[in-house]
Amino acid sequence: MKYYTYAYLREDGTPYYIGKGIRSRIYSTNRKGLKPPKDKSRIIFLKRNLTEEEAFKHEIYMIAVFGRKDLGTGILRNKTNGGEGTSGILRNDEYKKKLSERTKGKNNPNYGKTLSEETKRKQSNAIKGKNHPNYNKNLSEETKRKISENKLKYNYKIYSIEESKIYETNNLNSFCKNRMLGESNIRNTLNGNRKHHKGFVLLERVEIKNQQS
Repeated sequence: MKYYTYAYLREDGTPYYIGKGIRSRIYSTNRKGLKPPKDKSRIIFLKRNLTEEEAFKHEIYMIAVFGRKDLGTGILRNKTNGGEGTSGILRNDEYKKKLSERTKGKNNPNYGKTLSEETKRKQSNAIKGKNHPNYNKNLSEETKRKISENKLKYNYKIYSIEESKIYETNNLNSFCKNRMLGESNIRNTLNGNRKHHKGFVLLERVEIKNQQS
């Protein structure tokens, strides 16, 4: 049986709940004090086709990344750190302790990061206009064709740790260039080879079906 992790998003695109489940759990309204958004576009899968243990691990990790409102550590309305619940299995204390240690201190992608609005503005301005790597560059027709094909092949969900926001794009190449990111480094965050790349995590890559030839 395949499991998945999912998120409920606010209207501004930030998540307010992270969960895991099987079958139609993602759309369940049987939660005390918490309902899924009426707008189905604000209900998203983070990772699919997981084993139960992989789903537990990813849920715990994502809750640690976003933090909990009730603990004053972040923006989620989750009341636990994850790792128990929907599938009927409660992880023992030792197991949860080990997983918790993996996201503490320097292992936490938010470790040591407190960026002011002014710093964020400067970073944004630093890659605009003439500072942009593609500024005044003429792309060959072959390059344009490859970029166009790449745009149509997959949809990507990318999480910005600094902004606590999930981006969606069908052009990973352009997304990375606009933010001076390494595309291969971003891809490595999806399979767990990297925890994050410059504060960004690739959550999901879904092939676009029924493409027109």
